[in-house]
Amino acid sequence: MNGYPARAVVDLAAIRGNVASLVEHAPTAQVMAVVKADAYGHGLVPSACAAVEGGATWLGVAQVPEALALRAAGVTAPRVLTWLYAPGAPLREAVEADVDVSVAAPWALDEVVAAARAAGRTARVHLEVDTGLGRNGLTPAQLDDLLPTALRADAEGAAELVGLWSHLAFADEPAHPTVHAQAAVFASAVRKVESAGARLEVRHLANSAATLTAPDLHWDLVRPGIAVYGLSPVPQLGGPDAYGLVPAMTVEAELATVKPVPAGHGVSYAHQYVTPRSTVLGVVPLGYADGIPRHVSGTQDVPGAPVLVGGRRTAIAGRVCMDQVVLDLGPAAADVAGDRVELFGTGADGGPTAQDWADVAGTISYEIVTRIGARVPRVHVDTAADAAALERDEVGQHA
Repeated sequence: MNGYPARAVVDLAAIRGNVASLVEHAPTAQVMAVVKADAYGHGLVPSACAAVEGGATWLGVAQVPEALALRAAGVTAPRVLTWLYAPGAPLREAVEADVDVSVAAPWALDEVVAAARAAGRTARVHLEVDTGLGRNGLTPAQLDDLLPTALRADAEGAAELVGLWSHLAFADEPAHPTVHAQAAVFASAVRKVESAGARLEVRHLANSAATLTAPDLHWDLVRPGIAVYGLSPVPQLGGPDAYGLVPAMTVEAELATVKPVPAGHGVSYAHQYVTPRSTVLGVVPLGYADGIPRHVSGTQDVPGAPVLVGGRRTAIAGRVCMDQVVLDLGPAAADVAGDRVELFGTGADGGPTAQDWADVAGTISYEIVTRIGARVPRVHVDTAADAAALERDEVGQHA
């Protein structure tokens, strides 16, 4: 939206570099970059293309329409897997677009096979096994019941059984006993499926956390999500730097209004923040309608989420509103309307990060970046390409 006074700047060079680092972390496996949820809020197609340039040979999405959007945009080289849908999903279109489809329930296999027959081509199927997460996926007993049907569909050419996969409940706590308990259940499922005659192309279990901390769980393919975008899935063990990652998103805005107020002045709804001295307030035109959590509101005793203004840190003062937040800029502030405010970014400039915001909100960095609203424009930049172009210009000037 032209003229919107805020933006989420996404550095595609960071995404490329993050995937390259993940490839190094998993040298024995292929890398699937998970780009579900509009690439965790970073922009589906540009992020997917950057991930492929960084070395991803697979892309993963939750919803079928996300997979179809990638194909429609011309993202045809990598394999794409989709894994979450309800009855009646556009599976025929997915099969026709050469999208791999996960099967997590008996009815899903029936619909995938029907879609393949309607499309006149073989569906590529991954069976998802619930090894202990208790979410989507076939229980081991359901796998026993469904496997003969899946193998018949494979033999008939309707559905090629190319993958088996699962998802971990406690990967962000690598020492948790469930991690290797689930791994044992998964290994048993792999043996069962392969002993029954399936010729699996990929077996995959590791998400971002397991990709970085559990090389014994890499199997044939790893599925990093949040790490692709430069955020640590295990912040208690190490930040992005510890894993060769760089946050790709910086959310910034312009101050809308700046004004002096006396001591004792209430700020925002319910006056849960009252100015302790004469000071200057600044309004940032972003609020919970843009994905700013109300949980990062500031009170008299507890500062809200940190922000960077004019090279110095301050914090949200008072409640987050639908379209705006207020900052206490300090009594000596010389900021003016239109000055840049960085809500979160890489941290390299001394500013806050998405993890800093997550800590204030009592959540995870995944939620902070994915909830940035659709009305906030995504501006895709490529700092590596810009740097290369600048270097070429400088060489040309001195030639």
